[in-house]
Amino acid sequence: MKSKDLSVDLRDRIVSWHKSGEGYRKISAALKVPMSTVASIIRKWKKFETTRTLPRAGRPSKLSDRGRRALVREVTKNPMVTLSELQRSSVERGEPSRRTTISAAIHQSGLYGRVARRKPLLSKRHMAARLEFVKRHLKDSQTMRNKILWSDETKIELFGVNARGHAWRKPGTAHHQANTIPTVKHGGGGSIMLWGCFSVAGTGRLVRIKGKMTAAMYRDIMDENLLQSALDLRLRRRFIFQQDNDPKHTAKISKEWLQDNSVNVLEWPSQSPDLNPIEHLWRDLKMAVHRRFPSNLMELERCCKEEWEKLAKDRCAKLVASYSKRLETIIAAKGASTKY
Repeated sequence: MKSKDLSVDLRDRIVSWHKSGEGYRKISAALKVPMSTVASIIRKWKKFETTRTLPRAGRPSKLSDRGRRALVREVTKNPMVTLSELQRSSVERGEPSRRTTISAAIHQSGLYGRVARRKPLLSKRHMAARLEFVKRHLKDSQTMRNKILWSDETKIELFGVNARGHAWRKPGTAHHQANTIPTVKHGGGGSIMLWGCFSVAGTGRLVRIKGKMTAAMYRDIMDENLLQSALDLRLRRRFIFQQDNDPKHTAKISKEWLQDNSVNVLEWPSQSPDLNPIEHLWRDLKMAVHRRFPSNLMELERCCKEEWEKLAKDRCAKLVASYSKRLETIIAAKGASTKY
């Protein structure tokens, strides 16, 4: 229970004793008031020159300290818990259940409801592999990185983006694993799948994948677009090709094509799109395409190809130059998801 305020007369007497030169301990013993209270009243008097109760910022919270701590424990343990669930647990404890009361209590602890970032699901094995990869390539020269042809597939929605989730978190913790939504590879509906590549010199070919891609389809995409993209971007014959570990990429038919065409492949850790700078180009592309409001999938494909060609060469160069920072953030995160 919260104790009652001291009377104005008693507070004035505390200040009077202080003015006469008495110490906090003696005042506390004589007036039977805790020494911390004596110190607080004197501090207030020195700052505001009054012992009266000052106007408060608002109505005191009906939520008890115990109830507030229980809420903070609940959202810390499960950042994805909803306000409705918090209301139910608050009622079960006999505490106030208004949404504004609960939100304010959580905000006071530095936790805020934010849209949860979608990040690949990482196991301990994935994180260890990511760290090992970074240690091998952190000191690679910029000249070597400029030889890399980066590639990936992406899904572009015709209308809007995927559903969002929310998480209670502190500022700067958006990419902590507990505050993200694990994702898996692509599915689709009102959308198209694309394969694309780029290098420090600019964007290469962009191809629409029709239907569900197989290893044979992926081989055909490489056969028709990979070497030509490297030639268009003036990459030398000994360029390095980057691809992720999708089963179609590592299938026997794909590996044989790469070997037959003497393509050097950069080994790549699983579940690591944050290492690939092409992810930022995909975001640029999606933003540019959605500003054009295509009305059907044919228009969507045409807009994608037109906007892909417009992506600036200096943007590509900056993304490749930022690669070392990506590697450093992996080390700082101990192999976990990063902001990229």
